[in-house]
Amino acid sequence: MVSEAYAMAGQPAAGGQSGYEGIIMLVIMFAIFYLLLIRPQQKRAKQHRQLLDALKAGDQVVTAGGIHGRIVTVQENVVTMEIDKGVKVKLNRASITATKEDA
Repeated sequence: MVSEAYAMAGQPAAGGQSGYEGIIMLVIMFAIFYLLLIRPQQKRAKQHRQLLDALKAGDQVVTAGGIHGRIVTVQENVVTMEIDKGVKVKLNRASITATKEDA
């Protein structure tokens, strides 16, 4: 019975002769993912890092929560932002998403 199953299986397909086709497809797929997903994300992260490094007192900024205000003081990881006269809020520096000129 086993010999009959082998007899009915037939010959392997002629298209599977070289194993390079699968490797080439993987390389092409990685290149597409890199160009469409990874590279743009790295570019946005670099722009955000540059924005955070350039923050200074007096800048008009927008936070991730949508709060607009003016920076009063900038410390290493904390930014004090004035929302209205006499209303000051301390925020993590990373929560600043844009300056008023960019928004």
